[in-house]
Amino acid sequence: MSNTVTLADINAARGRIAGKVRLSPVLEVGPARTPVIPDSRLVLKLDCLQPTGSFKVRGATNALLSLPEEQVGRGLITASGGNHGLAVAYAARMGGTRAVVYLPTSAPAAKAEKLKAWGAEVVIEGSVFDEAAVAATARAEAEGMTFLHPFAPPAVIAGQGTVGLEIVEQIPEVDTVLVAIGGGGLIAGVATAIKALRPNVRVVGIEPEGAPTHHASRAAGRMVTLDAITTAAGTLAPRRTEALNFELVSANVDDLVLVSDEAMREAARWLWFECGLAAELSGAAGVAALMSGAVTVRPGATVCALVCGAGTDGLA
Repeated sequence: MSNTVTLADINAARGRIAGKVRLSPVLEVGPARTPVIPDSRLVLKLDCLQPTGSFKVRGATNALLSLPEEQVGRGLITASGGNHGLAVAYAARMGGTRAVVYLPTSAPAAKAEKLKAWGAEVVIEGSVFDEAAVAATARAEAEGMTFLHPFAPPAVIAGQGTVGLEIVEQIPEVDTVLVAIGGGGLIAGVATAIKALRPNVRVVGIEPEGAPTHHASRAAGRMVTLDAITTAAGTLAPRRTEALNFELVSANVDDLVLVSDEAMREAARWLWFECGLAAELSGAAGVAALMSGAVTVRPGATVCALVCGAGTDGLA
């Protein structure tokens, strides 16, 4: 795969991962006790129902199946806020190899326990993702393991982009798609797919106020490194993105907005009460953007909010 991602790459990824990840369902919200957008249609894309609880299995599986057998055999190693680590553990099991996952101290203990249940070796290192990534990269070099970055590789982005293919097929009337942003692998792939197929669909990225990585970079016109991370949404919390993600987001994402942790918690509680969905903070970000007014839509619009990850941190 070249050092970019195209619709052809995303279609190839869909063929590669078919039957190895789930075609996640969509749920039209309504009737609801408290409608989020009373005069418009809200549809949830439920990638929280993937085998490990998030969309990340798409990218990790596509990356694994794109690697030479010799690289797979060395073992897979990564750093993660939790969800990508689980996806790498899932892929490693599929590939019959070992997985090592470095987590920052900010990762929920439940993620570490789930990783161990999937058979991964878990190492806690650093206070944020970026510090865990430095340690994981050093170990990969020292032991000859294959480092699988959570959001930068084209194969990972292409795998995540399969969500976009499904959205336009499952919700043909969609006007606006809301996607949470951490490093940007998910939105880079989703936006690339959607804009290639439906250029008039508005794609909006949502970041936490305490980790505005892409928002700050777009404002500066270049990639910036955040001084600090203050959000509790650890899966949305790198201090810096990567060049390909920045390029694809700049080209294909219409708007970037920020939401507070409390707005994501309120949205997670709404998802649980109204839909019976246990979404982590990142998974509730799209709904949070609507509930908080960070994103507004015209009456009669069809809006898709991607519920990208399962969890209970928003319900505490």
